[in-house]
Amino acid sequence: MKTFVLILQIISALALIAVVLLQPGKSAGLSGSIAGGSEALFGSKAKGVNEFLEKITGWVAAVFIITTLALALI
Repeated sequence: MKTFVLILQIISALALIAVVLLQPGKSAGLSGSIAGGSEALFGSKAKGVNEFLEKITGWVAAVFIITTLALALI
């Protein structure tokens, strides 16, 4: 049982790292401030993808926390 939980925790840790790295930054620096005006006028094309990544991040983080607590109790 402990081995299964440990493997699940390693997989969730790697998935959490990957999902966080896939998310775009909140500020894009100087280029974002210049191009930000067009995004405000025409809307963001990747808004749905960003929301999906945020939901996946929450679920993967929850799995990681649960497996960490389970390993602490085992």
